[in-house]
Amino acid sequence: MRHQNKTVKLGRSQAHRDSLLANQVCSLIIHQRIRTTLAKAKATRPLAEKMVTLGKKGTLHARRTATAYLHQAAAVKKLFEEIAPRSASRAGGYTRITKLGPRKSDSAPMAILEWVDTTTVETVPEPAAEKPKATKKKSAPKKDAE
Repeated sequence: MRHQNKTVKLGRSQAHRDSLLANQVCSLIIHQRIRTTLAKAKATRPLAEKMVTLGKKGTLHARRTATAYLHQAAAVKKLFEEIAPRSASRAGGYTRITKLGPRKSDSAPMAILEWVDTTTVETVPEPAAEKPKATKKKSAPKKDAE
């Protein structure tokens, strides 16, 4: 039985999985939202929330722990200076997973992983109304000069 075996393996070795999830968290920190498969989003969520908890502590040890896991100084800086203070009053649940439809190529269920307290709202531009195509006027047939 798999009691308390929570690790989602994602079909990868441990080193590859750790690297993948660290990169997912860094992308989430830098871009505020990521579009990924549902399984990866569910696996990334607990790690992203642990990083925010470290950011809320704000200690040197917490910063070094986050750097050791994420391996990207710019992401750690943004985490500690922007994201963690934004979530200071929240006691958990820093991320949201929104399910999308299946991916066209392989029908994998897709999802958006984003911060709950994101201040930017993405607007989807409306497609421009199609203009009727201009047709060429047919010229009258030329008469032979006799």
